[in-house]
Amino acid sequence: MELENYESLPVEAQKLQMVQVDAIERANIDSQISTAKQYPRDIRRSIDNSIVIATMNEETAQSCGYALPRGEKIITGPSVHLAKIMVSNWGNIRTEAKVVQITDKHVISRGTCWDLETNVASAFEVRRNIIDSKGRRFSDDMITVTGNAANSIAYRNSVFAVIPQAITNRVYEAAQRLITGDLSDADKILKKRTLIINSFKNDYAITEEEVLKLCGRQTVNQININEISTLIGILQSLKDGDTSVDYLMKPIRGVKEEIATKKKEMKKKKPTKLL
Repeated sequence: MELENYESLPVEAQKLQMVQVDAIERANIDSQISTAKQYPRDIRRSIDNSIVIATMNEETAQSCGYALPRGEKIITGPSVHLAKIMVSNWGNIRTEAKVVQITDKHVISRGTCWDLETNVASAFEVRRNIIDSKGRRFSDDMITVTGNAANSIAYRNSVFAVIPQAITNRVYEAAQRLITGDLSDADKILKKRTLIINSFKNDYAITEEEVLKLCGRQTVNQININEISTLIGILQSLKDGDTSVDYLMKPIRGVKEEIATKKKEMKKKKPTKLL
């Protein structure tokens, strides 16, 4: 499966219908709003509880971030897993993500988030391609997988548009500190490097040379704390389906393939006879 860039667009306020409900559901929502007003969240406790969960172990901390190459830059940020942790501890909040449309070429998901205390709401739609590089439509199973990935992105974007960034950053940074761990000496950094490079190789068939190009370094010894954090984020993005190996490696492997093709063409050409 080849993953194209996805589109993530905020839904205009006048088109935002957080819930289309009958009278019973409307009454339930009114009850939740009333309860939220009576029992407002404790922001400090919400942050502390989120940090405790996000840093419970290294695996959970790693799941809290993502990293994706975009051109010559690496985009990093909090993941859908962190969004779920924040929602569970923020409280007095309604969230939803679902596929709203499947066309011949795209699957479209919508994520919504509504803070019942502040009445702040946000919705994002994410469009992902369901046509492979050969122009064939994905199978039903792959369309479901693509829809789930789109749901995650839409959910993440809507949640982080509602929960203040300053609060999210506190939790995200705590998770990042745990990820890099104690890298106070060369031996610990070497061990971490080896573990990451082996993960790329064994799980995704990405070579050491390609890993170096992903993080913009010439040698393995140049991979330090910042690069380690970035590479862990890329591994998480691959695991979550935010990107695919084909799409991730296209800028790197595409150049190799182009050079190899040119070499083959040169070999096929007959040498010019000298008179």
